[in-house]
Amino acid sequence: MKKFLGSLCAVALLGSAAQADFLRVEMGGGVWEQTPNGYATRTDSDGVLNLNGTYTSDEEKSSEVYAWALLKHPVPIIPNLRLEYVSLSDKGQTTGSVGGLPIPVNVSAPTTIDTKQYDVIPYYNLLDNTFWLTLDVGVDAKFVQSDATVGAVPGFGGYSSSDTAVIPLLYLRTRAQIPATGLGVEADAKAITDGTDTVYDVRAKIDYTFDFVPVIQPGIEVGYRAIKLKVDDGTKSQVDLDYQGIYAGVMLRF
Repeated sequence: MKKFLGSLCAVALLGSAAQADFLRVEMGGGVWEQTPNGYATRTDSDGVLNLNGTYTSDEEKSSEVYAWALLKHPVPIIPNLRLEYVSLSDKGQTTGSVGGLPIPVNVSAPTTIDTKQYDVIPYYNLLDNTFWLTLDVGVDAKFVQSDATVGAVPGFGGYSSSDTAVIPLLYLRTRAQIPATGLGVEADAKAITDGTDTVYDVRAKIDYTFDFVPVIQPGIEVGYRAIKLKVDDGTKSQVDLDYQGIYAGVMLRF
């Protein structure tokens, strides 16, 4: 995460020093108060938990960090770029067997799943503050890194595993800037579905930009975010997990 945040700072400094090449650079970050819930079941032996059984979330709220940056430039044929980072955390209970090791019958093993998501989003502006409206469309490559730890219980020595996946999503963002104020209203969605399996990451926020600094304009943002992962292959696995809650942070616009 430190490397990612450092990269965001470097991007912002580059944009400030090269305004002839980039029309706009924005970045922000803060804390997301998320509440996870859901479950995962498998009847084979692959994936992050290597699970033959069931994982159920304890639905405990946690405070996680997020960061983002976007670059807009004047070359129409080349897409603009948005980068995002968010961490997810979930605690729950696992029954069955994990990593080929059986958990005793009628016993639940405490389980922690820590996930880091990195989004790389090339996008185009269909509207760029046109009559105070912005509309962006693009694609998202969501890199998901998950680390799972199943705690030891009597008769089971514990297990840990890591998994990495890349999920392609469609991206849509819309924004309305309130005239003669620093207020903005924004929503964006990254999603893909085939009617059975669904993955989405959606947000809606209100922000305020202060204009007392001529070159670098600071701001604040408050919003609500929801991430959903629902997969059912009809035979071996079912996953239905989501994370949602209020987030708040600060912004910088160059």
